[in-house]
Amino acid sequence: LLGLCNNAPYVVMLSAARDILQPRTPPHAPPPGNASSRYDCQPIGTGAVLLADILPTLAIKAAAPFGAHLLPHTLRVVVSALCAWGSFSLVAAGRGVAASLGGVGLASAASGLGEVTLVPLAGRAGVPGWASGTGGAGLGGALAFGALAGAGLPLPRALLPGLVLPHIGLLSYFFLLRPLPPRPTEPPLPRAVGLTWGAKWQVVKAVLPHGVPLAIVYFAEYFINQGLLELLYFPQSTLTHAEQYRWLQLTYQGGVFAARSSLRCLRLRRVWLLALLQVLNVGLVLGALAVGPGLGLAAAFALVAWEGLVGGGAFANALLNVAQQ
Repeated sequence: LLGLCNNAPYVVMLSAARDILQPRTPPHAPPPGNASSRYDCQPIGTGAVLLADILPTLAIKAAAPFGAHLLPHTLRVVVSALCAWGSFSLVAAGRGVAASLGGVGLASAASGLGEVTLVPLAGRAGVPGWASGTGGAGLGGALAFGALAGAGLPLPRALLPGLVLPHIGLLSYFFLLRPLPPRPTEPPLPRAVGLTWGAKWQVVKAVLPHGVPLAIVYFAEYFINQGLLELLYFPQSTLTHAEQYRWLQLTYQGGVFAARSSLRCLRLRRVWLLALLQVLNVGLVLGALAVGPGLGLAAAFALVAWEGLVGGGAFANALLNVAQQ
């Protein structure tokens, strides 16, 4: 539940990227694309939503190892929930692209602060559950938004149900999460001593063999999802361009959820293999863009599902590798 509620705002914003950039366009109206290009481009690409959804969480996660311990866990969880609630509210009420991107930034901050707070509490035993929950956030969020938008709800109304997620997260944290009681035979633990800056840097270097391949995986899949999928358009389909984008994002999230939920069945310690596969997927999508509509929408869905499997497997295995080692 915590993983689902924490990541849902973040992934919903990515799935709704095309709609966020045109928040007042009717759902079934043709987008004001560039008639001179067969790629049906928008004035502002979905990469703008990606930047707003990445930069705040990147800054938080980079600074967290050096200062997050100064703030109580409960305060961080509450601030994360407030940011998530504010993100849905701001995007739904946004009067322009700038306001909407500000709401996306709040979703990013909520996800980053929640992750650096809750993952350490999960421990090694809780990592598979966290990975499955975050995968479910992507699948459930993309499915809910796609279904509501496809039913004809405009962007504000399609996002409003997300306002319940921060409340569910807070209830889960305060009433379901319980610390494990100490064993009676164990002596009390000594007071924790903070690591020096040099020791923290040693920890960072030890994580790099897992973090660098994971960074390559994420760079490749975000390049595909927010850089290339917007250009992959099949005009012969009954789906509009915006609908194709939403359902391709949903297919990707389905692959992520399946891979993150299979951690107890399939373990991979060499995450760099998945990084190579994801880079290969970038080449395949670029080839699909060169082929154009001749590729077929079904083949595009299959390719995106495979991309999600690779990305979800890399995240879950890298996280558990760090927790175990």
